Amino acid sequence: MEDAAQCEPDQPGGASAVSDGERSALRRRRIGVLFSVALFAYVIDLISKLLVVAKLEGRAPIRIISDVVTLQVIRNPGAAFGMGQTMTVVFTLIAAAVIVVIWRISRRLYSLPWAIALGLLLGGALGNLTDRLFRAPGVFRGHVVDFISVQHFAVFNLADSAIVCGGILVVLLSFRGSNPDGSTHSQVTESRAAKSE
Repeated sequence: MEDAAQCEPDQPGGASAVSDGERSALRRRRIGVLFSVALFAYVIDLISKLLVVAKLEGRAPIRIISDVVTLQVIRNPGAAFGMGQTMTVVFTLIAAAVIVVIWRISRRLYSLPWAIALGLLLGGALGNLTDRLFRAPGVFRGHVVDFISVQHFAVFNLADSAIVCGGILVVLLSFRGSNPDGSTHSQVTESRAAKSE
């Protein structure tokens, strides 16, 4: 992540030694990481849903860890972990908006941890959006396939897990003062102060 901070020309300490070509190459590598992580999360989610629907739907739950963790197929019209079950279309639009926001952020992405976090969010959002678009009862109203059941918690899927992990990583990066462009909050503040002088 430190090399990314050096790539911004407005950074204190200057990145004059780093060429535009090097910055562009670094950005392309980070975007490659973002889309690789997103593709991995999406494919794993898609394959897992296809398998559990084919093998487990309509059958008794399979115990993984006693009664604590079981596999059982649930069709969820709501958001992650079964919340907001009457707002299927709204959550479809929110997922689409998240994908657009991640695409916009990727245009100034130089941070590896941010690339991983955004990749997890993108892959998870695409996984559940695919269900919304292509599963019954219809386009934008499709029910998401959930199948990992944790006792006293909820039934969820791998896309939900990717979204949660990506979200936690975004929060941690923000608390550390890290920005997607590789700069830190303090560097941005110093840069703005220098420009105002």
